[in-house]
Amino acid sequence: MQFRQTPYSAFNFLVELLPGQGREPRAGFSEVSGLNTEITVAEYRAGNDPVNHTSKLPGVYKTGDVTLKRGLMAADDIWQWLEQLRERDTQDFKREVTVTLLDEGRNAVATWRLRGAMPMKWTGPTLTAKGGGDVAMEELVLSVEKIEYV
Repeated sequence: MQFRQTPYSAFNFLVELLPGQGREPRAGFSEVSGLNTEITVAEYRAGNDPVNHTSKLPGVYKTGDVTLKRGLMAADDIWQWLEQLRERDTQDFKREVTVTLLDEGRNAVATWRLRGAMPMKWTGPTLTAKGGGDVAMEELVLSVEKIEYV
């Protein structure tokens, strides 16, 4: 990868909810937030340590919830995933979701793989009769077990 002086823009990305969905997802997302991971720290001090302070050791890591937002359209992929989880008709409700950042030429420059992702909250659009210029948005919050940077 060639060195780049300027950072990439955050508005050009793809979200793949199903493996093999490819570069043309059924419905594009307008926002992805919450890509984070945190390592807990355990403090420890041996009783015979001559220095009167604790050592900090890495503990377990945890991954935050990831929020996806998109305009509501005739795509029921999210709703089917929610129904699959609510009805518990299969054990395959956890998925691998990928988020890929693209450069100006639509080339992939960074990919985050969300392992063990499953829906934990869906929020439908706010409907109001005034204005008329707003897009009906839906929001999906995913519980994620692990984020990998590819």
